[in-house]
Amino acid sequence: MNKEVNQGATPEFEFGIYTLGDIVPDCHTGQKISPKQRLDEVIAAAKLADEAGLDVFGVGEHHRLDFVISSVPVVLAAISQVTRRIKLTSATTVLSTIDPVRVFEDFATLDLLSDGRAEIMSGRGAFVESFPLFGYELEDYHRLFEENIHLLLELNQHEVMNWSGSFRSALKNAEIAPRPLQHKLPLWIGVGGSPESAEKAGTLGTGMAIAILNGDPWPFRALAETYRRAGLEAGHSADALKIAVTSHGYIAKTPQQALDEYYPYYCSYRNSISPKPGQEYRVTRSEFAGAAAPDNTLAVGSPEQIIEKILYQYELFGHSRFMIQLDIGGLPFSKVAAAIELLATEVAPVVRREIAARTGSTSIPQ
Repeated sequence: MNKEVNQGATPEFEFGIYTLGDIVPDCHTGQKISPKQRLDEVIAAAKLADEAGLDVFGVGEHHRLDFVISSVPVVLAAISQVTRRIKLTSATTVLSTIDPVRVFEDFATLDLLSDGRAEIMSGRGAFVESFPLFGYELEDYHRLFEENIHLLLELNQHEVMNWSGSFRSALKNAEIAPRPLQHKLPLWIGVGGSPESAEKAGTLGTGMAIAILNGDPWPFRALAETYRRAGLEAGHSADALKIAVTSHGYIAKTPQQALDEYYPYYCSYRNSISPKPGQEYRVTRSEFAGAAAPDNTLAVGSPEQIIEKILYQYELFGHSRFMIQLDIGGLPFSKVAAAIELLATEVAPVVRREIAARTGSTSIPQ
């Protein structure tokens, strides 16, 4: 029997940070830190986020030399041992190129190690290097995800499985172990701009994490509407249909400081990890400031500006979680740490109070 896990009341609105563990040369010095130091800093960031009172820490999966995190459950397991209450999620698990049984067992193990804090955010992935690496055909991109997400949902429901599909061996009275500490692992589907993906997440009744990395957030409102409509039509309760927004960003004491400090690292990151070599990312300082405007998606600015941006997006999406990727392009850890503190101490309390006032909720985290 699974134990029910009670870690206290869930906030009306959750805040988190996520990292992909990129290893990009510092744009000022040209020096690149070691994979060992990068992982140490990821774990330190998670510990700081936990101590500061943030709600979620996410780790993303890549399989290339300019990223250090390929084994997400291993990194999250290490983090689980130095944190106490923060939820631990993938961001994302590339479900098209990994065995769902292995995914479930790894995250169920993480759930036991972390006293019930594991989550899975699955997606198709923005990069395709895992397909040849693990022996899959890119032409099966969509079919693989479709089969694997359905299998993962079944694994979350049943201790013993009978199942057959097209891409892996059948399961015949297979015992799926261990079982998580939570009754079921929370599952999310990460989406970009695809209405089909939003509809799929709603129909399945998983959470939906929208990656809104640049441009006007207004068009993404249709994704939220599609997701909720599909979920309700499939018989899921409105309370079960949760939306998260994930963004690049940086927070400093003043707007000028935030723009000045983040701009060179952001440009360096975009150029270093571009999936299309030779296409340099070019944006002027003025254009970058425009991308960080309140009605745009890049979450760069003072605490007051980030509060305004999150509340504006809340009116569009009605989401319950905001996650920000801070540590990109070789940004020094001291600046990442300062931004985490500002998010936890100056942004989160104000946003939570304002949303509680708008919704009439009395569950305002202290």
